[in-house]
Amino acid sequence: MERYVIVYVTCPSANEAEILTQQILQEHLAACVNIVSGINSFYHWQGRIDQAAEVMMIIKTKTDRLKELTNFVQMHHSYDVPEIIALPVIGGSDEYLSWINAETEER
Repeated sequence: MERYVIVYVTCPSANEAEILTQQILQEHLAACVNIVSGINSFYHWQGRIDQAAEVMMIIKTKTDRLKELTNFVQMHHSYDVPEIIALPVIGGSDEYLSWINAETEER
């Protein structure tokens, strides 16, 4: 298993994403979160195709913090079924990856 992951989480507003980001960083569940606005999501929900304007959180963390991060987002997100998708990091700058490691150590 890869040591680091990028986690995508969509939110209905920048405000909610910023609140979640602050909480995630305070808990050291991630080293960095980017919030990208202007996302138009199209999806199946409750038997129909729906659409929503959303923001995307791009979260950098370690694989061993993923379960705790997932649980945290599920508890604090406003959606019944929030998008939480993790992709493995297969490489990158040693300095940046070391920084992620240091910032996500359990306190």
